[in-house]
Amino acid sequence: MDFYGQVLQELMVAVGAALLVANVRALMHRKADRAAVAERTVARARPGSPVRGYRVSENPEYAVAPRVRSITYALIGFVVMIWGIASLIN
Repeated sequence: MDFYGQVLQELMVAVGAALLVANVRALMHRKADRAAVAERTVARARPGSPVRGYRVSENPEYAVAPRVRSITYALIGFVVMIWGIASLIN
């Protein structure tokens, strides 16, 4: 196998593992994330808050990572990681 093929397979393992680990971590920290967003939301809504009027983003701030999306991405990451490991072994 040439050098570039080996590097591509190792990158496939790394990207799959990163996707898996990041989404599992997001699922594990849902409660702490919900509390942090609630604290920031209260601070922004307080009268006289210096950051009250600076809400320019149209996208909502999610309190927690969506469960179904995180599980789906974790499964995709797992499959990609296993596929990359199997390619390295062959």
